[in-house]
Amino acid sequence: MALFASRKSGLTWAVHLTVVLLVALWVFPTFGLLVSSFRTSDQISSSGWWKALSTQETQNSPVRIAGEEDEVDGKFVIRGELFPTSDTELSNWGTSSLKPNAYEPGEVADLGDGNTLTVDNRGAFVLSGPASFAEQRSPRVFTTAATPPEFTLQNYETVLFSSRGGEGVGQAFINTLTVSIPATVIPILIAAFAAYALAWMRFPGRALLIAAVVGLLVVPLQLALIPLLTLHNQVGIGKSYLGIWLAHTGFGLPLAIYLLRNYMVGLPRDIIENARVDGATDFQIFTRIVLPLSFPALASFAIFQFLWTWNDLLVALVFLGASDDKLVLTGRLVNLMGSRGGDWEILATSAFVSIAVPLMVFFAMQRYLVRGLLAGSVK
Repeated sequence: MALFASRKSGLTWAVHLTVVLLVALWVFPTFGLLVSSFRTSDQISSSGWWKALSTQETQNSPVRIAGEEDEVDGKFVIRGELFPTSDTELSNWGTSSLKPNAYEPGEVADLGDGNTLTVDNRGAFVLSGPASFAEQRSPRVFTTAATPPEFTLQNYETVLFSSRGGEGVGQAFINTLTVSIPATVIPILIAAFAAYALAWMRFPGRALLIAAVVGLLVVPLQLALIPLLTLHNQVGIGKSYLGIWLAHTGFGLPLAIYLLRNYMVGLPRDIIENARVDGATDFQIFTRIVLPLSFPALASFAIFQFLWTWNDLLVALVFLGASDDKLVLTGRLVNLMGSRGGDWEILATSAFVSIAVPLMVFFAMQRYLVRGLLAGSVK
């Protein structure tokens, strides 16, 4: 028997490999989203996040020639820079979308009517012609350039603080915190009292209450949305934060009571009985003994409840609505997908902002997660 007990399974390597693959499938997209949130729009649209540290060969958006006109030796000349704020190395350029790479840097393009254009490898251009360009339509320049790695904090400044054109998610971020924190704390407080009563207090009907809590775990919350909203409207708390707090509390209580009750019932009976012999009341036992010992279960449920309320969209839309002053972060992201689907830097930054807080909460409390979930599974 000792020989079999000490022998490791031959599939241990498969388990380890599976864990590594699962971690990689979760970490790589998250890290890629973080990197993309600091990149510019041109960099995101031209290459993947894994090329963020390398020089990119990109075809830039066309730029129309503009600048002040000077008369030199009987010709009208416009000089300027195509990339005044970036260190870009031009490789090819053109004046037509059909041939965007028709010319080499420094080559002279004949635009007709005696007009010529030349662009060097740094984007400096010279447009010249026999007639004034004031009454002519200036040409567009298509460029292909080698762009060095570029990172910016402008994306976060736009997303968190801008209110122009629906770009910012700052108000939605605050709204989500306003919903999630009370909707996590309130059910924990109520469930802790209920779980202690079901675990350690003797009263008629206790077994039926435990069965009812277990039964409520499988009831879809969608069945209660409209009746509950109607009730909230009748009592005057519809479309308010109080209404959504109570809704999340009601939907989260069955899991909270079940999880905490299973943990509390597994606490050493001797500690509870000795406290009662010493004259402690149930409230004193609950606050001074049971609650401190039940912190892993409390933290475990807090993780689940916070992640659920933070990522919720359906309940928020039903009980808060879609107005800008009460729209939560998930609702704002849906709007951004519709109105700013081409602004990848805005979408990437907004998405990472939405997952940053849940990530911090999870990593701060994950050590209690397994202990809380396994509560009551082993005697």
